[in-house]
Amino acid sequence: MTRPTGTDVATARFEQNRARLTGLAYRMLGELHEAQDAVQDAWLRWTVHEEEVRDPEAWLTRVVVNLCRTRLGALRDGRTDYVGPWLPEPVPTGPGGVDLGPSDTATQRETLSLGMLRLLEALSPAERAVFVLHEAFGHPHAEIADLLDLPEATVRQHMHRARERVGAGRRRFEADPERAAALTARFLSAVGGQDLAALERLLADDAVALSDGGGVVTAARRPVEGRAKVARFVAGQARQASGVTIAVEQVNAGIGVVARAGEQVLVVMTPEFDPATGELVLLSSVLNPAKMAAMPAQPPAG
Repeated sequence: MTRPTGTDVATARFEQNRARLTGLAYRMLGELHEAQDAVQDAWLRWTVHEEEVRDPEAWLTRVVVNLCRTRLGALRDGRTDYVGPWLPEPVPTGPGGVDLGPSDTATQRETLSLGMLRLLEALSPAERAVFVLHEAFGHPHAEIADLLDLPEATVRQHMHRARERVGAGRRRFEADPERAAALTARFLSAVGGQDLAALERLLADDAVALSDGGGVVTAARRPVEGRAKVARFVAGQARQASGVTIAVEQVNAGIGVVARAGEQVLVVMTPEFDPATGELVLLSSVLNPAKMAAMPAQPPAG
């Protein structure tokens, strides 16, 4: 039996961590191509230092987080002048999609939702790193302190502030996949039936619709707020969607509604529901063509 070369071993050790690292970087940056670039930069550093690394998972996590903290500042400068609401790049996570690391629990799935990732923009890079490492990857405070080279007390402060800021802007959504799928089907039925009253009954009083067109395509440049306004907005959008096919797919580890014209993805919508009432709380719609690179031209088979 031929023994693997050192290069093969180094590659294998890195590849064991790639999905986790990509998911970490995406949660930090909100853009898949930027996340993949950060992971590639980590790979280049790994090829230089691999032989001296005793704990690959910790070393690679530290490198990727630090790369993302640096990148985040430059990305946010660009997002300051963004036209209309900014939403993260949607990513297909079903069969044949992109592996973004752990999504087994409701909390892990929530850290991938477009609504949550948008809220994370309000955090400092250090707060965001602490929040993502703890909530999505389950690292205890002491480990995070070691990874970020911070006192544990500071890590706890960052976590407290992050939870306060995120909690102030978010109601928890329905994370159970089966129930979310059923609620989404009801929502689409009401939209397709042009029944405004039925649509309004599915919305929370404080429902919000966010549309990210980036100034490239027509989209609402401010959040649409309130049950009646959101219902009229969604119904109006549906009336304009002639010649469009609609598919329900897994996007960002949750339910996504994808509208295509031929092989062109026009809109990716992710509805989020109140777990107590089943009402739609937030509808995030990405229309900016520049953010569709990860979405497949055709719905996944099956």
